[in-house]
Amino acid sequence: MVRVAIFASGNGGNFESLVRTSREWKHSPCSIELLIVDKKNAFAIKRAENLGIPCYVVSLKECENKKEYEEKIIKILKENNIELIALAGYMKIISEVLLDAYRDKIINIHPAYLPNFPGKDGIGDAYRAGAKETGVTIHYVDEGVDSGKIIYQEKLVIDKAWSLEELEEEIHKIEHRIYPMVLKQLCEKIEEERN
Repeated sequence: MVRVAIFASGNGGNFESLVRTSREWKHSPCSIELLIVDKKNAFAIKRAENLGIPCYVVSLKECENKKEYEEKIIKILKENNIELIALAGYMKIISEVLLDAYRDKIINIHPAYLPNFPGKDGIGDAYRAGAKETGVTIHYVDEGVDSGKIIYQEKLVIDKAWSLEELEEEIHKIEHRIYPMVLKQLCEKIEEERN
């Protein structure tokens, strides 16, 4: 079984979806071991409590610099034998410190059909641009912003009548369906490579 950590900064909807869905799988290839959040007021913390998942709050403000911040995170990950990291609304850019420790073992979900609309407001950017379609992308994390190798994408045609909130809701439906699916496939692949 692949030991997974989820990173979040806010609401934690994708985190909860990953945990709940993975618990429904027969012969699950992964175990979601912990949640790391960077904000003390993140609602994801409450979700972790409700789900019985250990949660660690690691604040950049309480560290000398980004290197120390990521070294603290790596220590937690290593102590828990974490093999794969899934970012779920984690709003920090990963530096080389964490990337080097978990190269090709960090995945992210982005609420747009990359390379279109990278960055922190993919849904809002697509909406304000009047795009005809957008989507969701799951990709490996590299040094850039939403620039890593794409693992899976799904398109969504935008209904002109939708409000921004309705578009967000449609995007979240796709995210909650495809992120667990892709996590399962990746963990199955990691398990196969072990044998």
